[in-house]
Amino acid sequence: MQDGFVKVAAVTPEVRIADVAFNVESCVAAARRACTEDGAVLVVLPELCLTAYTCEDLFWQDNLLAAAEQGLADFAQATADLNALLLVGLPVRVNAKLYNCAAAVASGTVLGIVPKRYLPTYNEFYEGRHFVSGTTDVVPIDIAGALDVPFGTSQLFTCEEVPELSVAVELCEDLWVPEPPSIAHAKAGATVIANLSASNAVVGKADYRRSLVSGQSARLICGYIYASAGAGESTQDVVFSGHDLIAENGRVLAEAKPFGDGRAVTELDVRLLAAERRRMSTFDVVASPVQRAYHVSRFSLAEQETRLTRYVDPQPFVPSDAARRAERCEDVFNIQAHGLAKRLQHTHATHAVIGISGGLDSTLALLVTARAFDLLGIDRSGIISVTMPGFGTTDRTHDNATKLTESLGADLREVNIGDAVRLHFSDIGHDESVHDVTYENSQARERTQILMDIANQEGGMVIGTGDLSELALGWATYNGDHMSMYAVNASVPKTLVRHLVRYVADTCGNPEESEVLYDVLDTPVSPELLPATGDGKISQKTEDLVGPYELHDFFLYEVLRRGTSPRKVYRLARYALGKKYDDATILKWLRVFYRRYFAQQFKRSCLPDGPKVGSAAVSPRGDLRMPSDACVALWQSELDALD
Repeated sequence: MQDGFVKVAAVTPEVRIADVAFNVESCVAAARRACTEDGAVLVVLPELCLTAYTCEDLFWQDNLLAAAEQGLADFAQATADLNALLLVGLPVRVNAKLYNCAAAVASGTVLGIVPKRYLPTYNEFYEGRHFVSGTTDVVPIDIAGALDVPFGTSQLFTCEEVPELSVAVELCEDLWVPEPPSIAHAKAGATVIANLSASNAVVGKADYRRSLVSGQSARLICGYIYASAGAGESTQDVVFSGHDLIAENGRVLAEAKPFGDGRAVTELDVRLLAAERRRMSTFDVVASPVQRAYHVSRFSLAEQETRLTRYVDPQPFVPSDAARRAERCEDVFNIQAHGLAKRLQHTHATHAVIGISGGLDSTLALLVTARAFDLLGIDRSGIISVTMPGFGTTDRTHDNATKLTESLGADLREVNIGDAVRLHFSDIGHDESVHDVTYENSQARERTQILMDIANQEGGMVIGTGDLSELALGWATYNGDHMSMYAVNASVPKTLVRHLVRYVADTCGNPEESEVLYDVLDTPVSPELLPATGDGKISQKTEDLVGPYELHDFFLYEVLRRGTSPRKVYRLARYALGKKYDDATILKWLRVFYRRYFAQQFKRSCLPDGPKVGSAAVSPRGDLRMPSDACVALWQSELDALD
């Protein structure tokens, strides 16, 4: 359960109609397997599984009802040694009325009984014939040899050791209604909703059920565990498919396919769910469940490591599916281009000025600008593409910048910065043979001055090229490439930049343009501020200096978007990227990330405007309001402990 990961399971055991002894044995076996083999500490079984859901008028038989209540006692005793909270379905008699219920069991104790709130009495369902609706009030009842067991829908079952694990229950139809009980449960503090269900199989229903579960988990920022009836239920008029689902904040993490093995197991990140709720200022919760008249039962779990099996995306900004990736690229291009088009239109700018280097970022900025001009119906000759060779410019990047500009129909200008920078070195007394930060930044600032002045000459705007990954690391020259009049790439991470350029190369339909773009993609990422090697190749490779952008973008997503702790970031990175990078490499660059992320905030505090394209951004006016003098010591100490 370390780092907030909780192993959970939705399981569909085989049942026999009205054979309670068999069903208890089957439910115990299913729960035991989920706990011992899979390590689950929360197991959800289907609706009325101790009797079977399809008993119909047998629910009027006292023999069956008494056997079910005794079956609950037997189930609790037989699972007393399991380190888990178990939820099992059964009919319960209270004051001469019958309720369709879920029982919460832990360490051999029945913690609470939750009745179904909404009873379907339409089409093939006729629950209103046998059951009555549960109420929100929680009252004590005696059941299964236990006294004063809480009974009612307004209940939470909260873990002592992991307080972010707070479980609430609704049953089947409760989810289908306009205002499911899970809404109130989440507002009272439940981070996990368990649904004990008997949802029959009809054509198209599996897709609808899946969307309903994932949608509710997204709306409530919760984990949602859905266990449905399956093998052994009556097939007199309907068939049950054992369609079990586990979702987290809109994403289905595990699923037992209809008519499959009836078993879905994964990990829920309850700490992440709590963090997401803190981030969402509109998520309405209360300081205490008591304020919503909720009864809280606490259970204890022995500490155990949760082995991760859920998918952790090694490139969280880039969809792995090719079709979705293409769709994502088109969305991003549209956001960037429409944002720039509006700014050009608003400022009455007749030209756009871009420093084109032949690298990925300036290439993307030029492509975006070309699309913006097309949207406005402006001739692309109004795009002034400026190549500014310096001490580190190579023939390859220079040629690519030139060819791309020509293929797009933009205006190409060249300004060699060598003489101007040397004069500047003379003015400030800097030795040109000393290749330090002054040597590098002087070139970057000279280029920015040229771009700004050309924009003034032409009545245009300087289009920024720097990306989100560079801004997160502070890999930009303050008031150099850090500055522009509109920064179209500011919220696009480096890993996505590469795919955006490839997307255009694959789809533009211009062979000359595609050829240049593919070569840009094949060029090492570099600011080209240090002299080239003797054979004219790039000597300064960014990823050799600050680390692989694939790692940094993973770190960035976890830290900026999710607020994940260093230890957990390291754990997730090892899990997602450990086949490509060893532990020492991951930890090395994670240290670099945190050091630079904190130290370079002053550059992000004065960023120019630019469009937000995804769920993570560093604009000081939007997603990241971080003090420039924040101390990294707390995070650094956790990193030190990882050694």
